Amino acid sequence: MGGEPLDLVAAVARSTDPEIREVFDRRVREQAERIRADIRSGHLDTDEFAVGMELEGYAVDGEGRLARIPDAVFDRADCGKELGVHNFEVNSAATVFDAAGIAEQADRIRASVDAATEALATVDLTPVLDAMWTVPPAEGTDAYLGTVEERNGVVVAANMRHHPRYVALDNEILDRSGGAITLGVPGATLSYRTILMESLATSIQPHLQIPDTDTFPRYFNAALRTLGPVLSLASNAPFLPADCYDDDPDVIDATPHELRIPVFEESINAGASRDDGKVRFPADVERATDVVDRVVADETYAPILSDGDGDPDASAYRSTLPEYDHKRGVHWRWVRGVVGGQPVGTERDGASLRIEYRPLPTQPTVRDTVSLQVLVVGLLRGLVAADHPLTDLPWEAARECFYDAVDEGPDANLAWVTAAGARTDDRGTVYDELFAYARRGLRDAGLADDVIDDYLDPVERRRDGTVPSAWKKARVRAEVADGATLPEAIEAMQREYVDRAGGETVFVDW
Repeated sequence: MGGEPLDLVAAVARSTDPEIREVFDRRVREQAERIRADIRSGHLDTDEFAVGMELEGYAVDGEGRLARIPDAVFDRADCGKELGVHNFEVNSAATVFDAAGIAEQADRIRASVDAATEALATVDLTPVLDAMWTVPPAEGTDAYLGTVEERNGVVVAANMRHHPRYVALDNEILDRSGGAITLGVPGATLSYRTILMESLATSIQPHLQIPDTDTFPRYFNAALRTLGPVLSLASNAPFLPADCYDDDPDVIDATPHELRIPVFEESINAGASRDDGKVRFPADVERATDVVDRVVADETYAPILSDGDGDPDASAYRSTLPEYDHKRGVHWRWVRGVVGGQPVGTERDGASLRIEYRPLPTQPTVRDTVSLQVLVVGLLRGLVAADHPLTDLPWEAARECFYDAVDEGPDANLAWVTAAGARTDDRGTVYDELFAYARRGLRDAGLADDVIDDYLDPVERRRDGTVPSAWKKARVRAEVADGATLPEAIEAMQREYVDRAGGETVFVDW
């Protein structure tokens, strides 16, 4: 603890220094110009599609309560730290998008989760594959999320990772929010002097490397129009921690199926609207360089000058873009273009351009996670390969569909354009095309039909509305009907979920 307070205070002071910001923004502009030139020259083109995945979770103790993860666990397991001290993240390195690469993705994700499980077991903790923790730690949610101290005017949240980047971001957003971060959702209002409530939410993020950057806009714009229908099959976060609620059973029907989205947006957006906040549904792009322009134009939050101290895990190309990479990391959109990863499937030196598909909640099992990953990458590849007219769907309709899926989950009003060019909101038609074009993309990648069916089955069987958020609502409703209070019912549901999650039985067979 000796030097930590001064280090954190100094980091926040540097991030607010106008001269530091001026240098940072200049470096971002210079690095962005190099990226644009590399996109135009084909330097970011690759020979193959490639896929990857990020998966976030949290830890609980022997009583199923949220628990802090000691640093030693991260030394034992190949997983990363996140904003909250209860969070962990595992990543599967990119593989070529073919049959062997998809199989390797599944193996890597399973191995990473197993390694995290073994490491956490050494300190009597268990990882949970879930989208929002709801059984609070022993001291309660308010104390856990709200405990902060001031160090020479810098706010430091007790249960946030005390990394300069996180603390600087926290103070920047807190200042922009007028000194408090407030979340208002059905049945609860939370307000804290920290963005830590963002750590309530965990997600999975499939990645798709696009080999030809000239075609990147077609994939990006198609991705935006798939968000609502895919999220409606994936929703898994209907409740805040149980002790945030009074005994009001009307919350069960009123609460959104995907609270993760408003939690993240309201934690970060500093009172801005969904159209103007840092976290939002992005606009279409016309050219690949648009994603670079957007990072440059985005407001600078908590800048850090690398001065040779960049990300040690960055590719050779990314390591030359530390300030741009830092700013891209806080350019929060529900779909992002990511520049600079080590290219996969090519023997050429260079980099890559990929889509990061960000709105999906962490799923109950590894098989469910892989199924969603395969659905997303197959769907995007299939839609573009078939020249499907989905991008004729107006952007406003795609955005509205996404936020309706946030609220209504499996009952969302879907928006789609069929292969024949007709607008439709018929769920059966939408899902028929969704899975048909995912199969098209997976076949183009060389996967056999029976293998494709096996991958897609855990998610495809959710078409009838059997999604994790609906299961959670139903279990809470049943507990209340048996005489439990709403907080008791949420805890009972969550303990059952934790008992089932992470196993070999896919969600639809629970």
